[in-house]
Amino acid sequence: MKRQKLEIENDKGVKLQAYLELPANQNPHYFAVFAHCFTCTSTLSAVKHISRALTQHDFGVLRFDFTGLGRSDGEFSDSHFSSNVSDLMAVSAFLETHYQAPSLLVGHSLGGAAVIVAASKLESVKAVATIGAPSTVEHVTHLFSHGFEEVEKKGDVEVNIGGRPFKINKDFVDDFSKTDLPEITKEQRKPLLIMHAPFDDVVSIDNAEQLYKAAHHPKSFVSLDQADHLLTDSRDSQYAGNVIGTWVQRYFEEKSSDILDTEGEQLVAHLNLEEDKFTTNIQTKKHTLVADEPESFGGDDFGPSPYEYLNAALSACTAMTLKLYAERKKWDLKEVFVYITYSKKHSDDLKLELEKPAQIDHLQKTLKFVGDLTAEQKEKLKEIASKCPVHKTLVTDTIIETTVD
Repeated sequence: MKRQKLEIENDKGVKLQAYLELPANQNPHYFAVFAHCFTCTSTLSAVKHISRALTQHDFGVLRFDFTGLGRSDGEFSDSHFSSNVSDLMAVSAFLETHYQAPSLLVGHSLGGAAVIVAASKLESVKAVATIGAPSTVEHVTHLFSHGFEEVEKKGDVEVNIGGRPFKINKDFVDDFSKTDLPEITKEQRKPLLIMHAPFDDVVSIDNAEQLYKAAHHPKSFVSLDQADHLLTDSRDSQYAGNVIGTWVQRYFEEKSSDILDTEGEQLVAHLNLEEDKFTTNIQTKKHTLVADEPESFGGDDFGPSPYEYLNAALSACTAMTLKLYAERKKWDLKEVFVYITYSKKHSDDLKLELEKPAQIDHLQKTLKFVGDLTAEQKEKLKEIASKCPVHKTLVTDTIIETTVD
């Protein structure tokens, strides 16, 4: 994917830091805005994972920092709920002016409440998804309730939220009681997906129930079983992003994909070293793929590794070749499984007599056949498996010419 860093000015002249994530082909069908949780930022891992998962569903996703948070300008005391909604309106207007009006709003925690309100004001928004959202915006005030009395006395105090100091004032506190979220949810009449962890100890599951009851159909609920409020496990946030991307397709008109130009070649791979770890977007003339490295290697594990793609090419080619051969022979081969494992093995372990013993690239191919086959037929299929084009490419001398454009 490609990420663009943006600076967006809200209606009060405050500059908001934002990032726009784009699909591999740089041509999203639709645009979405992601609103982060209370006191969080747009760089929270869950926000990035969900945004990037949505790009795999042809969305361009704008994630940004609310006023006074992350790298956005302004004071946190100005980042009350109404301000969050205003910020959402500002970034949506920016998208409409420079790209395309957002058709999907996604919000996490208090950001979920904010997108419900913003969606009621934005005609372009066709669907809304919330994650761990409260059913009343006052829900978050328990985080700084110890500062209420001081606010009344001093008008401006510092409170500690999640181990970080924030300044709040009376307007900040009072603003949270002005929004009737269930009523807005009831009146909105737009497709709504509510996602919530059953054992969320920050925003209880009761909040999801209240929002779901208030909403009209079409509405959906998905349980984020075993997840915590911040979706700190990347598997939870990636799952959430993929579910949202799949769910929303039902409500959007299907569009044909614009293919990234391969410039006359069969395939192009792109990695932005400044923005991604190892996540590499791959585009053929008709298909988009993502390669990555596992987290243990410093990647984000958004896709198979390069060697897993190598294994995939060999296994797929083997299976297809066996299908063609068995059909030509009219053998009863119903299914074929091809298991591949790549490793490095020493030539001595492989009993190879080399002038200079060394580590050798080793691919273990295991075949499993389903069908009424004789022992002789299975043996012949094993022989044919070694004659698939990719297998031949890997075991013969290959010349790779590299040029720089």
